[in-house]
Amino acid sequence: MQDIKAIAEDIITREGGYVDDPDDPGGATKYGVTLATLRRLGLDLTGDGQVDRRDVASVSRSQAVDLFIRHFFDKPRISALPEVLQPSVFDMYVNAGDNAVRILQRLLATMGYVVAVDGRIGPQTASAARAAAEIGRTSLRDAYGVARRNYYFRIADRRPASRKYARTRKGGKGGWILRAEAFVSPRYHLSPAEFQARVAEWG
Repeated sequence: MQDIKAIAEDIITREGGYVDDPDDPGGATKYGVTLATLRRLGLDLTGDGQVDRRDVASVSRSQAVDLFIRHFFDKPRISALPEVLQPSVFDMYVNAGDNAVRILQRLLATMGYVVAVDGRIGPQTASAARAAAEIGRTSLRDAYGVARRNYYFRIADRRPASRKYARTRKGGKGGWILRAEAFVSPRYHLSPAEFQARVAEWG
């Protein structure tokens, strides 16, 4: 598996620079670090006594890497999962918080493992994931990636304002879908026709 710092750098590359999109519930974002995250952690990077957009704009790549590793990899105990899952779950945790773990837990439950869907990686979830990985490492990674993709589709189904993250203006796959498929074997990527069929109801 890649070094954890390299994985964090890859996440930053996917996230991009400073954006303040009113349709993004996380608020202003830079390198994937949101205003909501800085406020939750109480990180006043500018030292002016308040956490606002200026703090987001001041986030450096090295600060983002450190924050991701400490709060989105170490703290949720992603290292307890099989190595084959860690890059994708880490990436998803940065993007969707503990929903990244719930997606995995629901997947494991459908596979017959007894796990609580609570968004926390405890002994039960870690043990079930390791058992599933022993049966098929690549298939587990692919199944998780497809479950991520379906999670994004469901958000866009419910929330029209979020569809721009799943489908480009030209009608192709948007960032969310490409992000999920980056961790899926090519044979499980949606073809252009399959993608269009999936989003046809969006108009």
